[in-house]
Amino acid sequence: MMSHHMTLRLVVCLMAAMSFGAIAGSVAQAAPLKIEITDGVIEPLPFAVPAFVAENSAAGEMAQKIARVVAEDLAGTGLFREISKDAFISTLTSFGSPVQYADWKAVNAQALIGGAVSIGAGGKLTVKFRVYDVFASQELGKGLQFSGTEAGWRRMAHKVADAVYSRITGEGGYFDSRVVYVSENGPKNNRKKRLAIMDYDGANLQYLTDSRSLVLAPRFSPTGDRVLYTSYETGFPRIYVLDVASVGRKILQTQEGTMSFAPRFSPDGRTVVYSISAGGNTDIYRMDVKTGRAKRLTSAPSIETAPSFSPDGSQIVFESDRSGAQQLYIMGASGSDPTRISFGQGRYGTPVWSPRGDLIAFTKQSKGRFHIGVMRVDGSEERLLTASFLDEGPTWSPNGRVIMFMRETQGASGASSLYSVDISGRNLKRVRTNGGASDPSWSPLQN
Repeated sequence: MMSHHMTLRLVVCLMAAMSFGAIAGSVAQAAPLKIEITDGVIEPLPFAVPAFVAENSAAGEMAQKIARVVAEDLAGTGLFREISKDAFISTLTSFGSPVQYADWKAVNAQALIGGAVSIGAGGKLTVKFRVYDVFASQELGKGLQFSGTEAGWRRMAHKVADAVYSRITGEGGYFDSRVVYVSENGPKNNRKKRLAIMDYDGANLQYLTDSRSLVLAPRFSPTGDRVLYTSYETGFPRIYVLDVASVGRKILQTQEGTMSFAPRFSPDGRTVVYSISAGGNTDIYRMDVKTGRAKRLTSAPSIETAPSFSPDGSQIVFESDRSGAQQLYIMGASGSDPTRISFGQGRYGTPVWSPRGDLIAFTKQSKGRFHIGVMRVDGSEERLLTASFLDEGPTWSPNGRVIMFMRETQGASGASSLYSVDISGRNLKRVRTNGGASDPSWSPLQN
């Protein structure tokens, strides 16, 4: 977590390239750059991304597009500040051309990212890139490359940005990931909802269901190939499992005549936790996906829902009103030893465990306002990151650095949008979607 009086070590790989599966070759390291973070304030690292060099005539437009996505990924984190091309004194004319460090120092670029793109037979796309420490006047590493197809050019750009981000911050990246959410269109009293999936930045939108029935709470599997969600297709809320690649789906068989909802996979993908409402009571259950065997985990005369596993699968955080108000609890994965962790004023819900394991994100309602917040797993160090008419439904980026959530505007239209915010509370921004959006779930990094 980004804390007060903390220094982020920026270890820059001076030249990196990777295949879709792995980084090839060794990487040299130099003295790290540093971003000083004091009292939650960070000075973004200035960087420059000249247009990548087109190494053949077919790659001209593609080289520019890839460089632009890399720059947008990095600048969008709030940790980096792109230097305008209008300020450039020189540029990179070829992948191997010498860098005029004095020219880049003059425009205050601390990091310089150069690359080259070629398109070969059969549409094979090859991208090479380098990162330079401008003030140290040195290139870090040796030239490497990675390849893919023209159709996957955005993923290749995201992978470049992930590699640069990871080397600079010491954290894993999150750009090569997707978000599944509920797409909303139409007036508030007749809103059509269907599942949609997109790249983390809103590109490559695809609809997974039609709008003939209400859908809620999509949740990715740990490998990102399946999605759990709740549908009212049968008139009762039932849980479905959808294969992202084929868009085929099947119903998760729960108790007949009951309402089942709020599903989420375990970290190994073998089990699902969810809620069942029957006889005026709502409890949490756990089901083995392969055998269909289910076990009841809670039995208090109250509403227990919104379960979320810890990254190691040993514990579950959930919301319950067993104390008289909606609060957060943690129990063992088998339902043992439920312990309350939230004690602030207001109501707490929709808890989600960070992939790092150190924090729990939640929705809080207090004094007529909604907030997205985080706390330690023992309930300490609660911090509210947002405040609005209605913020809810947090989901974590794959590296645990950013939280995405739904925000609804006040008024007759009640439009819903997706927003993201850094866990420091900085860099609050709207996520690009086609129309209204709610219930986001962030995928793991793609393979």
